[in-house]
Amino acid sequence: MRRRVAALAALVACGPAGAAPRPVLSAAPVDPRFEPVVSYLRSQVDSAFPSAVIAVGESGKVVLLAAVGHYGIDDARAVTPETVYDLASLTKVIGLTTACMMLVTEGKLDLDAPVQRYVPAFRGEGKERVTIRHLLTHSSGLPAWRPLYTEATTRAGALALADTTPLAAEPGRAMVYSDLGAIALTQAVETITGERLDQLLDRRLFRPLGMTGTRYLPPLEWRDRIAPTERSQDGTIILGTVHDENAWRLGGVSGHAGLFSTAGDLARFAQWLLGQRAYLEWTKRQNVPPGSSRALGWDTPSENSSAGTKLGPRAFGHTGFTGTSIWFDPDKDLFIILLTNRVNPTRENNRIGRVRPRVADLVVDALTPPR
Repeated sequence: MRRRVAALAALVACGPAGAAPRPVLSAAPVDPRFEPVVSYLRSQVDSAFPSAVIAVGESGKVVLLAAVGHYGIDDARAVTPETVYDLASLTKVIGLTTACMMLVTEGKLDLDAPVQRYVPAFRGEGKERVTIRHLLTHSSGLPAWRPLYTEATTRAGALALADTTPLAAEPGRAMVYSDLGAIALTQAVETITGERLDQLLDRRLFRPLGMTGTRYLPPLEWRDRIAPTERSQDGTIILGTVHDENAWRLGGVSGHAGLFSTAGDLARFAQWLLGQRAYLEWTKRQNVPPGSSRALGWDTPSENSSAGTKLGPRAFGHTGFTGTSIWFDPDKDLFIILLTNRVNPTRENNRIGRVRPRVADLVVDALTPPR
């Protein structure tokens, strides 16, 4: 126990050290309260996705951990709570934002400093006015995306293109969800720490929290546990390699995508995060630009949000392109994790858009005592 507490204290170094997360249990018989949630997910198998794993936590306990469906279109094996999913853009909050929180707490990263202080190669007209806060709130003026994977043949070449991409708007004027901003922020974190992002997160976050099923670049021995994603142009199914093309060009390690994890591991993270009350300052809307739903790294509910209609005013969360999502309601001490591989076999399947808010509402209903 002493080793566990010491590891968690090291995790937050100069910040508040939370209590050790409670163990995440294997799937148990579903509490009757959650039968509507699991039944609904089962009804979406082979429609919205081949498979899904859901984890719900309330008041420091995991109250639901269930798996439905099968690995993929070409794999009839049933998934389990230990199935590993490509998190896609959940990487931005689980990994990159958490790394930034640590560095801000330690006084090593200034939210209102220009990005160029940490990434001198971040150049172009007006980019001297882009701050770290702009990157975290997706208000930097950078465009959403560019096909680095077709324009560059090396990681260095891709980073050079990302760093010199012209702004499409004045900093702070518009919210445009940008992978390019997350790539710049990745470089800032790596410059400050002198470590590649995957090594930093493994040392300071995943290992201390016991997240043994979470990492970039999953090894071959994990292959049978990984949910496949999309059918590529050559007809093969992507399995164990990051689905995001630009993250692939960056060697599989980036702040915008690349993490693989399980629902149980993310429940450990969620329990830990809900205990870091100082860090929850990051989950408040920044109003940059005015009216934006974005917090620092995280998003907050808005009209037609994947958070549904029943989470509280301080809720925060994020989604991932492959079909993943995580939402928190700190006032209810609640988290909802949904991992799917909705892009198997094709990204054209967008039915997950109606599933996410429905699941969130069903979970809140299940936890609301009848009047």
